[in-house]
Amino acid sequence: MITIGLTGSIGMGKSTVLKMFGEEGAAIWNADDAVHRLYARGGGGVDAVAERFPQAIVDGAVDRDRLSKLALDDAAALADLERIVHPLVSADRAAFLDAAARDGIEIAALDIPLLFEKGSEKFFDAIVVVSAPADVQKARVMARPGMTEKKFRSILMRQTPDAEKRRRADFVIDTGGALEATRREVRAVIRTLKDRFKL
Repeated sequence: MITIGLTGSIGMGKSTVLKMFGEEGAAIWNADDAVHRLYARGGGGVDAVAERFPQAIVDGAVDRDRLSKLALDDAAALADLERIVHPLVSADRAAFLDAAARDGIEIAALDIPLLFEKGSEKFFDAIVVVSAPADVQKARVMARPGMTEKKFRSILMRQTPDAEKRRRADFVIDTGGALEATRREVRAVIRTLKDRFKL
């Protein structure tokens, strides 16, 4: 099974590209979806988060907006949160890969927002970076509910710069143009990898 680590800065279009990989037959996994499952009522992360951030729990689930306000601008709190959540997300990712391998899947694409920041590139056969012009990125991010310039800057400061990500990628997919152009790039990546790995 070929494993693809898909990454890119906030607002670059990772979710759209991941969906396209899925539509082309890849098994797909999204770190943010895993966090949503962990934070939902009955999720595996609720009790651990509640122990450190009790104010973030609403109706038996983690309220992500409250949690963001508690942790985003506090380096120690953010580090605590990462220590709680990252091992749980890693376990979810490992379970997905095990299931995909058992099912005989040829290609698995995993959306890993902090792939380079956490040194996770070594776990994948190929790294795909999703990118778009800075003005497109900012417009997309600022259109999100509850987003502010301050929050956007804070998120960007924790992420490897786009130019560095592009330099370290095996493939770069540009989402600044038409969706069909992006889809053609996704298909080209799949063809190249299947040829390379003789699938």
